[in-house]
Amino acid sequence: MDDDPYKIKLDIFEGPLDLLLYLIRKEELDIYDIPIGRITRQYLETINTFRLLNIELASEFIVMAATLMYIKSRMLLPRQVRPPEEDAEEDDPRWDLIRQLVEYKKFKDAAGFLALREGEQNRWFLACPEPGAPPAEEETDPGIEVSIFDLIRAFRRVLNRFAEEHSFGIIHDDPYTVAGQIDFLLQAIPPGESASFESLFDSARSRNQLIATFLAILELMKMNQFTIRQSGSLGRIDVHRKDLP
Repeated sequence: MDDDPYKIKLDIFEGPLDLLLYLIRKEELDIYDIPIGRITRQYLETINTFRLLNIELASEFIVMAATLMYIKSRMLLPRQVRPPEEDAEEDDPRWDLIRQLVEYKKFKDAAGFLALREGEQNRWFLACPEPGAPPAEEETDPGIEVSIFDLIRAFRRVLNRFAEEHSFGIIHDDPYTVAGQIDFLLQAIPPGESASFESLFDSARSRNQLIATFLAILELMKMNQFTIRQSGSLGRIDVHRKDLP
């Protein structure tokens, strides 16, 4: 029986190709000329953060990590001494991965386009308001949605800043649990209100408390109590609590 209070399984992110495309976009890299050493380092850092959080990963993430390290090792060798690959069609060891990413991106972009058109159609065919009903308020742009990878990236910044400001000594009888931090967050953010993501960790006194708080945020997202928005691709991340019905 696993007594680890931080063990969690998430269904709110997709697969390793999503993570690679996210890193390529955030690092502003050319998908046809991926710096394999840099992207491998970023990928492994993200995977290590998932492991630190005891988030259960699909085996595909580990397979991709091994693939990236294999490609990196081949590229370190001079071309003339690389061992031949039976199914290799190109000299560049990255090419098969690049082809997968390009094809996956095409399908992902097409799905995003269809979802956008569906949203536009829904706005065109709104039901007519009842007579005497107050006019609908104009929606303000709340910002862009944030993926689990954005949150992991932001949480790594929180961890790094905490490490600089505090000493990770031995913690005895750490009382912080995910359930306890869920209660803390629900008290910290009233219904209908928002708070910056990083401010929710200001009172943390240990790494375990940081981890429990972050996992509590993810659990509240799964429970549809919290939504996460960001003002621009590099803007502040805000946590919004759903209003009471």
